[in-house]
Amino acid sequence: MSVAVTVLDYGIGNLLNVLRALEHCGASPTVIDKASAGAADAPRLVLPGVGAFGDGMAELKARGLDELVKRFAQTGRPFLGICVGLQMMFDASEEMGEHQGLGLLRGRVRAVPPTGMDGVPHRVPHIGWRPLEPASPWQGTVLEDIPAGERAYFVHSYAAVPDDERVRLADVHYDGRRLCAAVHRDNLYGCQFHPERSGEAGLRMLRKFLAL
Repeated sequence: MSVAVTVLDYGIGNLLNVLRALEHCGASPTVIDKASAGAADAPRLVLPGVGAFGDGMAELKARGLDELVKRFAQTGRPFLGICVGLQMMFDASEEMGEHQGLGLLRGRVRAVPPTGMDGVPHRVPHIGWRPLEPASPWQGTVLEDIPAGERAYFVHSYAAVPDDERVRLADVHYDGRRLCAAVHRDNLYGCQFHPERSGEAGLRMLRKFLAL
C-alpha cells in the first residue's frame, strides 16, 4: 500500500529526484505549486530545495506557500525540509543580503567558513560524501535506522546555525568546522544533505519519515 505525501513545487526545488526517491520508498506523492491547491489534509509535507535562500523564499511567498507551510507546521503532522528547504525553516539567512525565512525554528543561516579550523582555505561550496555524527539522540527520529558515521551527500555554501542546540539532530565536520546536517523539533524535520542522492542511508531516512 502506497503512503501519501505532499511535495511543494515552487519552481526551484530539486523536484524530480526527490519524487523518484519517495516513490522508491513506497510513497504516492502529490505535487502542489500554489496554496489554493490545498494541503490542509496532507498527512505529511516535504519542502525540497536547491539554489539561493532568497529566491526560494520569494517563490514561496509569490505562490502563497509560505503561509501554507506555517499552518501545516502547527498541525503536528510530519514536515521535512531538504537542503535549502531546511534552511528556509529558520528565521533568516545572510546569503546575498538579509532574507527572512519561515521562522519555524529559531536561528540563522550563515556562510560555510572559507577555511578549516587550521586556517587553511578549503573548497566552498562544501561538496561530497561526509559522515553524519549525532548531535542529539536519533532514537525515535527519521535518522533512527542510520548508523552513526554513515555518509550522506552534501552540496551547500551556507548552513543553519540553530539558536537552540537541542534542535540539532546531526552534524557534519568539514576540516574541523562543525556544520548542521539535520534538525528536529516535534513534528518538524530538516536535512542539509540530499537524501535522494545519499544512497541507502538517504532512502532509510525517507522510509522512516513516511512511517511517521
